[in-house]
Order: sequence, then structure tokens, then C-alpha cells
Amino acid sequence: MQLSTDRILTTHTGSLPRPPALFSLLRRKDDREAVDATAFEAATAEATKQVVNQQIETGIDVINDGEMGKIGYATYVKDRLAGFDAEGAFPSMTDFLDFPDFAQRFISESEGVRTLKTPACGSAVSWKDRGALERDISRFRAALSGVHPRDTFMTAASPGVIALFLQNKFYATEEKYLEALGDVMREEYEAIHRAGFILQLDCPDLAVGRHTRFAELSTSDFIKAVDLHIAIINRAIANIPADRIRLHLCWGNYEGPHHHDVPLGEIIEPVLKANVGAISFEASNPRHEHEWVVFEKVKLPSGKALIPGVIDSSTNFIEHPDLVAQRIVRFAKLVGRENVIAGTDCGFATFAAFTPVDPAIAWAKLRSLVEGARIASAQLWGK
Repeated sequence: MQLSTDRILTTHTGSLPRPPALFSLLRRKDDREAVDATAFEAATAEATKQVVNQQIETGIDVINDGEMGKIGYATYVKDRLAGFDAEGAFPSMTDFLDFPDFAQRFISESEGVRTLKTPACGSAVSWKDRGALERDISRFRAALSGVHPRDTFMTAASPGVIALFLQNKFYATEEKYLEALGDVMREEYEAIHRAGFILQLDCPDLAVGRHTRFAELSTSDFIKAVDLHIAIINRAIANIPADRIRLHLCWGNYEGPHHHDVPLGEIIEPVLKANVGAISFEASNPRHEHEWVVFEKVKLPSGKALIPGVIDSSTNFIEHPDLVAQRIVRFAKLVGRENVIAGTDCGFATFAAFTPVDPAIAWAKLRSLVEGARIASAQLWGK
């Protein structure tokens, strides 16, 4: 994994807005409508090429495929794995319960949430379409031809986040379900590594799980759940060097109350037990920006870096580059400049149909990220 050895590197969380034509095909596939495979492949390959070039032109250092071929960062697995044949439901968010009028407005305005397919696990989990990942990798490789980013990554859903959205109705216990998911997803994780890309494990369950699936648990019991999820992850990635993996956690990529979010300080120590080289997390939205102070007390273990979100991914404000630089410098002074890569709070299209940030503004925000990192680098390196 490339680190900020001579300047602050930039990256993002993974999902980027899909072009309208590709989104239409993704939606039709999600609705189980017939879609011409050749047309879908051509549209996805072209979108991947475009999004790679746009990241390069924007100046992002560590880039990915934008998740162009996925309907959602976690729910995509229902199309690759067998076993999701039971009726499920989108996880409820307890922060909405205190504000029912807002919740109703949010749902009515969020088509992507209303239409998202979240079946439950009703039978044993196994692979049914290994080719989908192979096609993702091939498209990304082809799109990288002729360009030279500082580094590259691909995202994959963690066992815990799959269980968060696709609930268990088959396995005797949640632990058995997580173990089964880990055993199956290990293939995807190792394939991404073998392809030469950094693996990003998407693990919002470690934070957003507190006010969704695990809302009834005490804080101490939730921490036990986090410990279990980390143990499952560590087993699934046992064959991949830690410095080739980064982990993303978040509290839900939506503009809402978030007043039931678990504090970073309560989960950071179990999260740091993950055998990964970097932790990506929200650090710029109004509920969590103050938590940079956590690292005044928590020592970053050797061999780990931070990818703090210094750009919000749920509002259409374009952050001033000076503010971005301030956020970066705070972390650099606490954990060392070489251990900070500037990132975003979350993706700009975590679900293809849910894009709270206008696509053109999303790219403007990423340009501000790059400029802010340049300013921070000048301050931190004195040049």
C-alpha cells in the first residue's frame, strides 16, 4: 500500500455516480428484467474507463473502478451468491424514529432506498456467479491501460455488512451465518488481491450497525458483536498481507439526525484489531468531525494508517480547500504525516439509485480534496 511519504495522498471510498444509461441497465437487472448481456458489458466497460480517466484528471492518487458494475456496495452479493431466496427488509434506523416527519420526507424523496432489493438468506450461502468478479477485474485492468495512478483498489462487502442488509433466516445463529459468509467471500477477497489491487473491505456494520440491526443491544454487547465481526474478517483475509488491505467503516451515508451513532472512541480499539493496513472512516460530517481528538489518546498501531474522510459525501456543500487542509493537518500532527491518506466520508453512490450529492458536485468536491491535500502537504513538508 502506497503511503504519504513525500506528500499527502488522496483517495475516496469507492462508489462514484453511474452514467444514466448504465444505471438504467443496473435497475432493470435488479428488478429481474431481461437485460442483454453484451449491452450491459459494453456499457459497464465504457463507464469504468470514463470513471478511471475522470479520477486521473481530477488528481486522485489511489483510484478504483467506481463500482460501476454494482447496484449497491453491499447488496450486489445477492446476485453473485446463492442462498438469498427469502423475503427481507431494509434495516430500520433508530435515529429516524425520533423524527417521524423527517423520516417520511426522507423515504418519499429517496427512490433509491424505496426500491432497493434486500432479500434475506433463506438457504445455504454458496457461489453461483464467480464470473461477475472476474468481469469487474478485467474491466478495471482494461480501463487502467495507458494511465498510471499512484495506487489502485477494489471494494468488497464484509461478512458483517452483508448480514446487516441481507438478514439471516436460515442459519441457527448469527455467528454461523457470519462464518458462512466469511468462508464464501474469502474467494472474492483473495481474487482481488491476486489481481494486484488493494482490497477495501466495506464494514459499515462496525458503526451503523449500532443504531440499526443491533439497536436493542447494550453498548458493551455491541462491542462484543464488533469483536466477532472483526474475528470473522481476520479469518477471511488470513492469506492476504495486511498492508494490501484497507477497511472502511461508517455510520450510514445519509443526511439524517445520526444522534444515536455510536462514538468512534467506543469502537476504535476493537476495529484496530483488524489485520489491515489502513482504516477509512467518517471525519468531516457534523456528527463526527470532532472525533479527531480520539487519536490524542488512542495510539495508532505500527503498520497502520488512517484514511479520514475530509470531504462529506451526503451534502452538496463543496468544502473549501483550506478547510480540507485543516482537517488533514489535524490528523497528521497526531499520527504522523506518512500515516494519513486523505479520503471521503463515504461513497457518492453507495447504492446506484441513491445519489444525494449531484454527480457534478461530487467531482467538484473531489477536486477540492486534491487541492486541500496540496495545501496540507505544503504545510507538512514545508515546500
